[in-house]
Amino acid sequence: MTKLQIRAFLYQLGCFAILFISFRYLVEQYTGLKDFWIPLTAFAIGTLLSPKFQAVKTKDGEKLYMKWIFMKGIKEIE
Repeated sequence: MTKLQIRAFLYQLGCFAILFISFRYLVEQYTGLKDFWIPLTAFAIGTLLSPKFQAVKTKDGEKLYMKWIFMKGIKEIE
């Protein structure tokens, strides 16, 4: 794995973790769900709303890109 692939993985993991923990708390506090439905629901919401990062090799070298449902198109990070 290259440095940018590792960075893309860590960014994606960090964003998902923040969303998962936030939605787990919100689902637990404001819904009537019980047992394993709380983390399952938080996982589904976190997966759908988390931005996707990917390292791509181009003719100019390796670059990091991000795609998110709240942004139009693909954004170059580095």
